[in-house]
Amino acid sequence: MQLILVSGLSGSGKSIALNVLEDSGYFCIDNLPLPLLTETARYLAGSGHQRAAISVDGRSSSDLKQLPRGIDELRGQGIDVRVLFLEAKTDELVKRFSETRRRHPLSDEQRTLPECIQLERERLEAVSDLGHRMDTSETSPNTLRAWVKDFIALDRSRLTLLFQSFGFKHGIPLDADFVFDVRCLPNPHYDPVLRPLTGRDAAVIAFLQRDPGVQKMLGDISRFVADWLPCFIRDNRNYLTVALGCTGGQHRSVFFAETLAAQFGSEYQVLLRHRELA
Repeated sequence: MQLILVSGLSGSGKSIALNVLEDSGYFCIDNLPLPLLTETARYLAGSGHQRAAISVDGRSSSDLKQLPRGIDELRGQGIDVRVLFLEAKTDELVKRFSETRRRHPLSDEQRTLPECIQLERERLEAVSDLGHRMDTSETSPNTLRAWVKDFIALDRSRLTLLFQSFGFKHGIPLDADFVFDVRCLPNPHYDPVLRPLTGRDAAVIAFLQRDPGVQKMLGDISRFVADWLPCFIRDNRNYLTVALGCTGGQHRSVFFAETLAAQFGSEYQVLLRHRELA
């Protein structure tokens, strides 16, 4: 059986992820208490379920530190366990709770909403690095649905290399393992003809490819990632996110992410995301 554990901060999109999984044929359970996880997973596997998804959250604070051991135990029994962790920036989560007028699960009369979010972030720290992280801060529900579909289509046995473009003026992605800053390179934004285009358009690609500095930085980043990937594979990492940032996330970072994804795609399992374009 394949089991996907969905975790993350309240308001980050866990319900959307579970709905996508349910529509994709997974048997879904929401907010299962962690002490019941291994027993429930065994029951589902023994009942003939091929695919299941279980959501766990920060309310199981005292049990979260036991989750890595529980995952190892289930994997030892032949269950293919994958972890999907959703997160978002605090100001974005505050905005979402304010818009929906929902209570935070950890709220009480003493804590403010930002304090509740910080407490939940601290409780989930032991979970955040167990699998594939998604920063949904600047993400629409439709984009998140597409990302979750990409996630479940991945080959679990291979390392997944994610190249993500972003704009520094919107903040660094929370799920990035490596961040490269390409803002020092010529900016197509200042050309009125190129300004409305993106780094996927031929005119912008030609503009950037002509610059020696672009080619040098592209080569440097490519060599750095290629040199260190074997180390992460030996460390049994399943996901590695390389974030490329320019000012607005429209031209230079998109070009770099597209080019690097094409370079590594022939040898590795690659995902490509453009946060600001989405």
